[in-house]
Amino acid sequence: MPGKLYIVATPIGNLEDITIRAIRILKEVSFIACEDTRRTKILCNAYGIETPLISYYSYNEHTKKDVLINYLEQGKDIALVSDAGTPGISDPGYVLINAAIEKGFDMEAIPGPTALINALSISGKPTNKFVYEGFLSNKSSQRRKRLEQLKDEQRTIVFYESCHRIVKMLTDIFEIRGDIEIVCAREMTKKFEEIHRTKVSNIIEVYKNKKPKGEFVVII
Repeated sequence: MPGKLYIVATPIGNLEDITIRAIRILKEVSFIACEDTRRTKILCNAYGIETPLISYYSYNEHTKKDVLINYLEQGKDIALVSDAGTPGISDPGYVLINAAIEKGFDMEAIPGPTALINALSISGKPTNKFVYEGFLSNKSSQRRKRLEQLKDEQRTIVFYESCHRIVKMLTDIFEIRGDIEIVCAREMTKKFEEIHRTKVSNIIEVYKNKKPKGEFVVII
């Protein structure tokens, strides 16, 4: 019998945010394919998971895809995880998932945390309809162009951004959309989790005076 591919969501910060089912699957599969073996090892050590780890990240996913598909053909079950959250959501996974679909392998999603839903649920913004934009371009012209295209979007918009570009992104929002009320969530579920629900100018001021750290979710 061919193996099964499990898409396993892992904690986005707090290690307690993992399901009993996810722990069982990670213990039972033959291999865990992960972005950073060092990061995943921390999770495995916390729950006594001794399954062998295989490195699978954005720069090697095309070559490692073939290795993993071969294991599935041999009847080995594989769990795919990312460093944090749900694989495939702004994280590696798409290439392997589609290859498994094309080959007809069974696949199962093990649900769990994802930063965009965590932030959206406590944002206070409308959640009945929303659009997820992920990371905007790191090039200013392309980032601003996309923000211009989204000016007439009526649904709540969710972005991801890094600490290195957050002030530039917020400044672009301010210049294109004006001093609107937004939500900026930093380091969701972690020790230094921080939520700002205020005007863009206020958040820019915060991070001009305090070096931003971690990962951000921005909600318009």
